[in-house]
Amino acid sequence: MPSKPPLVFPQEQRLLSGLGERVKLARLRRKLSSAVVAQRAGISRTSLYKVEAGDAGATLGTYLRVLAVLGLEGDISHLAADDKVGRKLQDLALMPQPATVVRSRVLSAALQASEASAPVPKPSKARPR
Repeated sequence: MPSKPPLVFPQEQRLLSGLGERVKLARLRRKLSSAVVAQRAGISRTSLYKVEAGDAGATLGTYLRVLAVLGLEGDISHLAADDKVGRKLQDLALMPQPATVVRSRVLSAALQASEASAPVPKPSKARPR
C-alpha cells in the first residue's frame, strides 16, 4: 500500500508549486520533452509530472535528479545556506554578559570568600553590667 504524502501547509504548497513551475519552465526553455527528461533522470514521467506540479510526495532525490538533467543541480546548494535565525541565536549565546551582571557576581563571590576567610569573633568572657 502506498504511503500517504506528508501534510503540507498552504504557504509551503505555494513554495513547492513555484519550484515545480520553475523546473517546468527550465525544461521548456531547453526544448526538452517530459519523456526525455524523465529518461535522463531515471524516473517515470509520472514522477516528473509530480515534480513539475510541486507535489510534496515527490522525493528530494527526484527533484535533484531532474535539476541535474537540466544543469541546475548547483542551485540546491543555496537551500538553507543563510540561516539568519540560527546565526542570531548563536551570536546571542556567544555575547559577553552585561557588565552589571558580571560585576555583581564578582562582588558576591568576593563577599562570600571574605566571610569564609574572616575569623569568627570569640564571645567575650566579661559579663555585662
